Amino acid sequence: MIRARSLRPWAPLLIVLLLALLAAWGSGLIMQRSLETRLLAEAASDARLRQALLDSEIARYRLLPLALADDRDVVAASAQGHDHRLSAKLEHMARETGAAVLYVIAPDGRAIAASNWRKSDSFVGRDYTPRDYFHDAQTKGAGEQFSLGTVSHRPGLYLARRTGRGFVVVVKLEFDAVEAQWRRAGGETFVTDADGVILVTSRPAWRFTTTRPLPAARQSAILTRTAASRLAPAPFAMVEQGRFTLQGAPPMVMVGTQADGTGWRVHLALPQPQGSAGLVRLAKAGAGLLVLVLSGALASLRRRRALARAQTAALEEAVAIRTAELRREMDERAALETRASTLREGLRQANRLATLGQVAASVAHETAQPVAAIRNYAQNAQSFLARDDKAEVEANLAAIDRLATRIGLVTAELRGFARKGGARADQSDTAALRDVVEGACLLLKERLSHVAFIAPTLPPTGKVRGHHVRLEQVLVNLMQNALEAMEGLPKPRLTLALRETEERIILTLSDNGPGIAPDVAQRLFTPFTTSRPSGLGLGLVIAQDIMQDLGGALRLVPSEEGAAFEIEMLRA
Repeated sequence: MIRARSLRPWAPLLIVLLLALLAAWGSGLIMQRSLETRLLAEAASDARLRQALLDSEIARYRLLPLALADDRDVVAASAQGHDHRLSAKLEHMARETGAAVLYVIAPDGRAIAASNWRKSDSFVGRDYTPRDYFHDAQTKGAGEQFSLGTVSHRPGLYLARRTGRGFVVVVKLEFDAVEAQWRRAGGETFVTDADGVILVTSRPAWRFTTTRPLPAARQSAILTRTAASRLAPAPFAMVEQGRFTLQGAPPMVMVGTQADGTGWRVHLALPQPQGSAGLVRLAKAGAGLLVLVLSGALASLRRRRALARAQTAALEEAVAIRTAELRREMDERAALETRASTLREGLRQANRLATLGQVAASVAHETAQPVAAIRNYAQNAQSFLARDDKAEVEANLAAIDRLATRIGLVTAELRGFARKGGARADQSDTAALRDVVEGACLLLKERLSHVAFIAPTLPPTGKVRGHHVRLEQVLVNLMQNALEAMEGLPKPRLTLALRETEERIILTLSDNGPGIAPDVAQRLFTPFTTSRPSGLGLGLVIAQDIMQDLGGALRLVPSEEGAAFEIEMLRA
């Protein structure tokens, strides 16, 4: 009873001290959670940027096999023996683009040219039929495979593309520079595939380890595809959502990006903020001091404020460093996008030159008759000149002038069609629609002479937005496709119709051919979709890309017979 009475005066003070202890403890926990939340948000943003950098790097190299598939040296390559000229070209391209190796495989599976042809471990002559990317490219048109090299034993991503003659162009992409950049940026960064196997990582020892259990059959398939010796469990553990533990290291927080189209995900693990634990310990110490000496509360408060200011300064410095790093990464990505835009325009020019080769026969036929006629008129003029018949000489010279003008129009149209266009649409470019249609008809005149061609009379003042050559490329692509589809028909017919609105002009090109199968129509504007054995499936993709770049559209529309396409253009 005496003890209870002696404690009663101290009860309010004890309650106050207990509440102060709980308040200090709670404030430390709240601040710890706040710092962790901020760190997770910054880590998620950083992981997305690293994923974007990785995606842009792969996309840049994915264009190389696509561009090389139409290269004239690749098209002219022979499956017999080593093609030294092609190897020298691949060596130069690998040096300029930074690719690990570029090589071309013949249909029988043996490499006929490689960028490393001068080295002792050259790929030339080696058999690649066991490689999945070669089989996928031959059967599906394209293939991708992350694996150890059969010769170099270095890991990398193999991107393969089949050419029109059955050859396969392959580029190997190694990620040493990306992994080194991740190590310099801090934290632990790694990429997993759809099976949870680590492929690209800032810690090379983690490569080909698994982040989750896999069945034995699946492990065997992965080992065969990657050429790895074994699949060991990853040397870390997830203790709870967002938390990451590694043996011999402090606790870390981890975030991961959404899987891309191939199932790859980027994971980033960063050290858990140590300042938050220090704040909790400081809060506990302050509460203890409150229990022992009330006067210590003021000193503890001053120390906590000083520590908070130091932590704020450290965080501001870290944010400034991270902002500078992100700005550098954004500049690098912008440069990569510029490079990709240049490669896309090169692909458009390659398609235009390929189309030019197909219309060359028509142009040769169109100019052969005027040249023969010019020769005859010149010989006749000499005869009339010998007879001093000036009237007949002048008539022959006038005929020669008309025929030369006709040849000049055809060759000028051919040169303009072959000229390289700009990489981006210029809003000031305008073209007369009648000139575009007449130019396309002039290039295809010999082929159009075998079909019934119905076209409206176009006014000379009707102008649309866009460059003459690019619009003509779209129309020539569509007309050639229609002419090839109608080959063998007894009465082929090609119709060009015009429809106008206040802001747009719409051309509709239709034929009476067999039409387009529904399964092909659904993916008609997807690369490498074609119903012709000799087609690459790129003409319509490039044509649609040109129209979208000009603010217009290209689409397949329903038709009672054959196929019909609409070209929608903005008025100038």
